[in-house]
Amino acid sequence: MPIIKSQSNFTNHFSNLKRKYLTSVTLKFAGHFLYLCHMVTQRHLFLQHVAQTSEMPMGLEIEKAEGIYLTDIFGKRYMDLISGISVSNVGHRHPKVVEAIKEQVDKYMHLMVYGEYIQSPQVVLATLLATLLPKNLSSVYFTNSGSEAIEGAMKLSKRYTARREIISFVNAYHGSTQGSLSIMGNEEFKNAFRPLLPDTRQIRFNNTADLEQITGRTACVVVETIQGEAGAIVPQNDFLKLLRKRCDETGALLIADEIQCGFGRTGKLFAFEHYDVVPDILCIAKGMGGGMPIGAFISSKEMMHSLAHHPWLGHITTFGGHPVCCAASLATLRVLLQENLTEQVQQKEKLFRNLLVHPKIKAIHGKGLLLALEFDSYEQNKKIIDHCIANGVIADWFLFNAHSMRIAPPLTITAEEIKTACEVILKSIHLTP
Repeated sequence: MPIIKSQSNFTNHFSNLKRKYLTSVTLKFAGHFLYLCHMVTQRHLFLQHVAQTSEMPMGLEIEKAEGIYLTDIFGKRYMDLISGISVSNVGHRHPKVVEAIKEQVDKYMHLMVYGEYIQSPQVVLATLLATLLPKNLSSVYFTNSGSEAIEGAMKLSKRYTARREIISFVNAYHGSTQGSLSIMGNEEFKNAFRPLLPDTRQIRFNNTADLEQITGRTACVVVETIQGEAGAIVPQNDFLKLLRKRCDETGALLIADEIQCGFGRTGKLFAFEHYDVVPDILCIAKGMGGGMPIGAFISSKEMMHSLAHHPWLGHITTFGGHPVCCAASLATLRVLLQENLTEQVQQKEKLFRNLLVHPKIKAIHGKGLLLALEFDSYEQNKKIIDHCIANGVIADWFLFNAHSMRIAPPLTITAEEIKTACEVILKSIHLTP
């Protein structure tokens, strides 16, 4: 039996078989059989040939996505409450993003390794970002992902300061490449891959006493403005201001990781705007691309220039700043600005908080549309999430906080859709002991 790659492919194949072999009596049963063959074949190939990241993949087979909805091969619709982990901020396949991609594909795709040719999508996107950011964040280095943005920022800080030590935070997540893994704040995820980078250490988020560990030998401190995988933990008691002050005192650079909380998710274009703090280097990705892979680290022109000499080509990438991805990102940013999606986030957060009231919900952490519902245990949380998915609402837990449910829908979600999602979540909680 040939591999059936899509719903339309299945329909054509089934029609051909029907004409050739089937009678009206057996049609109904043959249809079920062929659908089962299709499902098993695709699932088997997925498990055999697509490298797995866990022993329990969700295994949903999605055929179409649009807005806040995913549709599987059986036509079942799911409300996406996690946005592909804070990626689809403007929803899936936003028409203006799709249009920008098509227009750019008709012009050119990859031309040359990063930084050699003047490519309009890169130039226009970098310029727009610079106009929206503080003056010291005016030079943009485009990458393919958030992990790569972190890697570039780490190199830049070591090159500019001529120091070696890098400090991050307990329960921080910055990516899975070896450099970003080295500054991850969870030892369980790191131990199997040692040795990692030397001269790294983790201090505690929201613990002001630990700031004394930042010294004159520290090249940089990497901080998530809001800790994502820790369970949407927000800074408290002017912690970020005190961190900024300590970095200024010691000459360490402050790197803000806004890969998950940037691009409108918290109710500001960038989360650091809530806290009256400006980083020396900003890392972005995820929601930046409207569904396309792109990231960036951003700093001052002076600081970024240190990667261009001694040695020259101090940081290089082949596909970073891919013109199609930059075109998608530019369209995404314009949608956020023109459709006022960021300004709507606070009201949508308030609606989630008002509706999600239940004795089993111990607390709701986070800011904007990056929220965490805290339950008693991972086992309870997992059962609630399973009920949600079965009832057409996709939720998830956090990497370092498995007893909390992730709520991070596209910013385009409507009030009515929020009400529907909350009804499903509360029903799922009620069904779980």
